[in-house]
Amino acid sequence: MDTIREAVQDMQADTISSTYIPTPDVIRRLGAIPAANIGDAQERIGVASGLYPVWAGARLSGPAYTVWTRPGDNLIIHTALDGAKPGDVIVVNGGGDQSRALIGDLIGLRAKKLGIAGFVIDGAVRDAEALAACGLPVFARSVTPAGPYKFGPGRLQIPVAIAGVVVAPGDIIVADADGVVVVSEQDAVQVLADAERVEARETAKRLSLEETASPNG
Repeated sequence: MDTIREAVQDMQADTISSTYIPTPDVIRRLGAIPAANIGDAQERIGVASGLYPVWAGARLSGPAYTVWTRPGDNLIIHTALDGAKPGDVIVVNGGGDQSRALIGDLIGLRAKKLGIAGFVIDGAVRDAEALAACGLPVFARSVTPAGPYKFGPGRLQIPVAIAGVVVAPGDIIVADADGVVVVSEQDAVQVLADAERVEARETAKRLSLEETASPNG
């Protein structure tokens, strides 16, 4: 019995020691790397296919604040704005529904004022031009003029699924023109090191190709 108790205590200690909250520098450096390079560094795991920037040039990185809502309903997203911290990315499992927009410019302006980094929504949004004008990065499945319902239900800060990828609260989101990747919180430092190596290797190859293609080369 004592042996079993000791084994359980060892497992708990390992779990506690492996818990890691990425520093702002780690998040910043991940955000500077192309999403494609991060996907390659993770062996193509954690790539949320089918979610795209709502406006050209949008880039996004930060820890996930997770939301699970009924498709087409955004009541819980309003509540999420009260709980999310500056720099957080609000990640919404909207069931992939594209018939109703889960956010528009009003939520976007409020989020921008609160310092929210942006949104990743497995669903639809609206007011694309206004979101671009306020500079709030938003990634979603599609855009529709149809507004949402506001009845609920919803859940906050639990693991959710977006585009077939599980996102836990605190996981790091990186998104650019290619789409969205998810980096597990506890793996962030290792993924950063691997992704920087991938980026450096591709940069070297690109320079080599450019030199080869040069008229003077």
